[in-house]
Amino acid sequence: MQNILSLKDFRTKLTDYTKRVSEKGDSFVVFKKSKPVFMVVPIDHDGEWQTVLNFSEINPKGVTFKDIRKAAKELL
Repeated sequence: MQNILSLKDFRTKLTDYTKRVSEKGDSFVVFKKSKPVFMVVPIDHDGEWQTVLNFSEINPKGVTFKDIRKAAKELL
């Protein structure tokens, strides 16, 4: 069964719903004015993850926005 929430309820009880998603694996569809707006689902930790950008390869101490933009352009 799908859990349905109003946006107002989701905002006021965000911490509770976050725990339910992360600890119990619950998912929710959030509605605003009787229309679905977004869905909150747990992350599939068993799925395949891919590193898009590893900024520590550029500079382990941190990077500037200029460095980030340059790295992103190189991917395209």
